[in-house]
Amino acid sequence: MEITNTLHQQKTMLLDHLRSRATESFGEVERTYGVQDYRKRSDLINKKIFNSSNNIKTQLFQQSINQSWSKDDLLKNMLMLTYCTYVVMIEFRNRAWQYEYMTFSRRIGELWEPFCKLCFSYPIRTDVELFEPPLFAEVKEILQTEIRTFINNLNIENEEKLQLLAYYDKVWSLVTSGEIKLELDLHFRLDGRNFNVDFKSGFQSNEKGNTNRLLLVASIYKNIIAINNECLLFVRADEADNNNYLKTIKRSGIWDVYCGHEAYTKIQEFTGFNLSQWIEDNIKWEDDLAAETHSIFIQNDLVKYLSW
Repeated sequence: MEITNTLHQQKTMLLDHLRSRATESFGEVERTYGVQDYRKRSDLINKKIFNSSNNIKTQLFQQSINQSWSKDDLLKNMLMLTYCTYVVMIEFRNRAWQYEYMTFSRRIGELWEPFCKLCFSYPIRTDVELFEPPLFAEVKEILQTEIRTFINNLNIENEEKLQLLAYYDKVWSLVTSGEIKLELDLHFRLDGRNFNVDFKSGFQSNEKGNTNRLLLVASIYKNIIAINNECLLFVRADEADNNNYLKTIKRSGIWDVYCGHEAYTKIQEFTGFNLSQWIEDNIKWEDDLAAETHSIFIQNDLVKYLSW
């Protein structure tokens, strides 16, 4: 297969190539694991398809440098490669271990996040910069040093200082009783501001733990780290305001929440690429999935989940 800057216009060829690679790998997977090891078969075939896709991705990036592709061409090629990879991964995972509705709906949602992040990894705008989020241990050390210095400089008796420090340590023991991970799905810098982004496919009835974590992490970014930090939540679904967990996050004042089309609008604003239009023009799950897979999805009422 020839890698050119117009690969994004050759969806059929790309799908055929990835399916051929996957077919070769699937035979090896079936020989390695028996019929009963469906979980191992599905994990291995996914890994092999992903590796084949990564090889093409590396070639794409090299060719983009060697041939001075435009940013638009590079991103469109990466998007098309990723989408076609998803199609083939879904087909062969279903062959190895047939989807049921909960697993399939969750999987379609999971694939959305890394797909959207391509717009930030290969942005059209030249001033978008990814950055590594801080470790909570680093933030804690800086804050502890500041507070201890402040207490030690107070014009009070040493015994009172020791008592204040003891109370302070008790509070920290409560805060750090569990692991706090400041890393979210995406961190980028633009116009002198740091944006910390979490992607969600949708909000369910069991989101309490995740909601509490999001509120804690955003509170640390906004109130402790503070300097030009903004926290954004991109939700794939057009969530209604009757979701209590989502309403809690919206009311917090520390998260800016964008659902459905709003999320795509913000992605375009930040990266310079109209992802919503690209999806409308190119992502055709029902047409692009193999006829056998699509037929199984119709029989099992899974087609309704094929929506971005």
